[in-house]
Amino acid sequence: MPRTLPLYVMREILQMYAVGLALFMILQMTDVISATVGRALTAHATPLQFGTALLAYSPTLLSKTLVVAVPFSILLALSRLQKDSEVKAIAAAGVRPLNLIWPLMLPFALVGALVFWNAGTLMPAGLDRWEATWRTIYNMGQPIPSQDRYTYAPQGGLYYAGRVQSDAQGRTAQLYGVMVQRGTETLTAQSGTWDAQTRTWRLDAPWRTVPGEHPRQIMEGVTVPQNDTLKLPPPDPKKISNANLRAELQGGNLSGETKRVYQYTLASRFADSFTPLAFALAAGALGLLFRNRVAALGGLIVFVALFYVLWFYLMPQLARVGAVNPTLAAWTPSLLFLLIGAGLAWRLK
Repeated sequence: MPRTLPLYVMREILQMYAVGLALFMILQMTDVISATVGRALTAHATPLQFGTALLAYSPTLLSKTLVVAVPFSILLALSRLQKDSEVKAIAAAGVRPLNLIWPLMLPFALVGALVFWNAGTLMPAGLDRWEATWRTIYNMGQPIPSQDRYTYAPQGGLYYAGRVQSDAQGRTAQLYGVMVQRGTETLTAQSGTWDAQTRTWRLDAPWRTVPGEHPRQIMEGVTVPQNDTLKLPPPDPKKISNANLRAELQGGNLSGETKRVYQYTLASRFADSFTPLAFALAAGALGLLFRNRVAALGGLIVFVALFYVLWFYLMPQLARVGAVNPTLAAWTPSLLFLLIGAGLAWRLK
């Protein structure tokens, strides 16, 4: 086989890969902008702040794009070669179809290495920066985590809430079953609000009780200072580097669902770096079997849809609830497409 032939095919595929990267990044970034621009305008964010937030989130989008662009590029590039009868000409020259696929393993192995580095280094730092930027935009303090049966006992006082329910941004939290005791005064209320920025509790229509007086309800509400800071729950594993993920798992402080999510996240970073190779084999073999662009487009849609269902929805949920071992769940999509690729390659052979 002439040495220039696989290089020619590789060039066609890599050109389409660049197009796929640009296309999927633009589509995802457009979706993020449309979902967040309203919040940014409402909070009077500056263009610099909004741009910083988008830039910080781009590694998360890149993590998906690097993988999904693989079948896009291979299927469309090979469909173009099929349409122009170049694949037929190559076969007529006595070149085995699979000899066009094996050289693709090298560039997409490099893509896999980039996926691993991005997921373990750039994406965690970017997500931290994304949240920090939005906290700056909203002028928020440290977020308040949710907690049951909260108790805080500073000198000369007692704060209790049966439930602390954080809001979406973490700036405030709803309080349920509240009691505040300060000196001889006791305040009780069914509900209230914890403001992390002003460091206060706002009690809704509380009852006030002091020795020697009848209990009295204060309908306008009462605001009292509250300087406690709750211990944050374990961070989102997507925001943690590989080394810190291993340290958290080895530390023995995680259990149940949280531990399974951490195990799945770490295993998925290794599995996702292997996915471009599995995709290259499966999409390459599939592209050589298709004879026109319509079939290639249909194959691409099925390819990506099946992978998304497994990668983003089914396997993470099964790992989270403990129905499937987290490591096995993380590797299932890649191994499945590897088996599909091996089966199609055997048919081509």
